[in-house]
Amino acid sequence: MTVNLSIKNAPDRVVQRLRERAERHHRSLQGELLAIIEAAVEEDRPATPAEILAEVRRLGVRTPREAAALVRADRDGR
Repeated sequence: MTVNLSIKNAPDRVVQRLRERAERHHRSLQGELLAIIEAAVEEDRPATPAEILAEVRRLGVRTPREAAALVRADRDGR
């Protein structure tokens, strides 16, 4: 089932920038807004095991000790 959404009182400069973005992507304004919303909700989903494995390989992690060191460094950097 689809639902109609409405954005009210959008500032003119925001609308203009959205129109420009839509044009760059060869979409309508509505199509661009839907693409932005889809990307936003996709970011909130948990990573799949395949995505996690790809990231581990990208980082070159080979042992649990290396993984723990990366987690510690990330945590300490906050």
